[in-house]
Amino acid sequence: MRKATLLGGSGFAGAEILRRLLRHPEIEVVRVGAADHLGQPVAAAHPHLEGLTELHFEELTPEQAVADVDVVIMGLPHAASVQVMHAARAQNVRVLDLSGAFRLRSPASYQRYYGEAHRHPELLQEFVYGQPEWNRSRLAGAHYVASPGCFATCIELSLAPFARAGWLTGAVRTVALTGSSGAGASPVATTHHPTRAHNLRTYKPLEHAHTPEIVENLELWGGRSLELSFVPVSVPLTRGIFATSFFSVSADVSEAQLRDVLESAYAGERFVRVPKARLPEVVAVATSNIAEVGVVCGELQGGRREVLAFGALDNLVKGGAGQAVQNLNLMFGWDEALTLDGAGSYP
Repeated sequence: MRKATLLGGSGFAGAEILRRLLRHPEIEVVRVGAADHLGQPVAAAHPHLEGLTELHFEELTPEQAVADVDVVIMGLPHAASVQVMHAARAQNVRVLDLSGAFRLRSPASYQRYYGEAHRHPELLQEFVYGQPEWNRSRLAGAHYVASPGCFATCIELSLAPFARAGWLTGAVRTVALTGSSGAGASPVATTHHPTRAHNLRTYKPLEHAHTPEIVENLELWGGRSLELSFVPVSVPLTRGIFATSFFSVSADVSEAQLRDVLESAYAGERFVRVPKARLPEVVAVATSNIAEVGVVCGELQGGRREVLAFGALDNLVKGGAGQAVQNLNLMFGWDEALTLDGAGSYP
């Protein structure tokens, strides 16, 4: 059995990672770090795990976190991730990071969207971006992996096939709706239930930190530059992301061709599907590691055809902890679907 430390284990993503790894046949979580519930069993924060483990929340230094383990899984703030990364490198421990600390290749983009200069920009080139469907060969055996953001995962999956086909150029506009669990376990004024339950509001329009990773990777996979205008919207859901992206193609591209490209890109993929008789929807993927993607075309306007690309996923699973486990499986050469197979809950 490989051994792992989980940091940031008292949050929603930590709960989902534990739920998967406590029944994983190849890896054992030996310690769980957190900033709260210290000394208490993990069920103090995650009641659904009651009786499934003897693990307790611990306050761990970076050196303690990486001691005698094969991998450290980090669900931490950006600055804390960098500190643990240095300790992991010194002990030759693998790292799977769920924060935004190492997702970008450009230090300038990091500074613009995260509001400060990266403290160790030389580390950015050492991480593999953890998008399994589009980066699988590089993830196999990788030592350091940066799991994508939830919005980024949803938007990239819905647009990457069109980028690779050369149809994603110029301006792309995306509106994505997200559930409240994406804001974390600690309530603030904008995520507290009384103000969220019957409300829709945008936040960080055109400035969300997931924007540069989406652009970087779509440009990498498609080989062409593009501009993304991204507007996130919080909605009264607990789990889920639904993204709608708008772009245009030349008049000779049909909806059938667009759908063929989408279906071909994900043929054989276990965790991305193109619904046959409907468009993507959150209830179809909630609590699962499955993402849905779809596409429709509009009428010709000025010699161009408008395209709407859709994506839906569970922000805590395929958009977060589930994808992290998928990456972990690839890093160690295991079946990438270990503990992830199966449909979600409905309704």
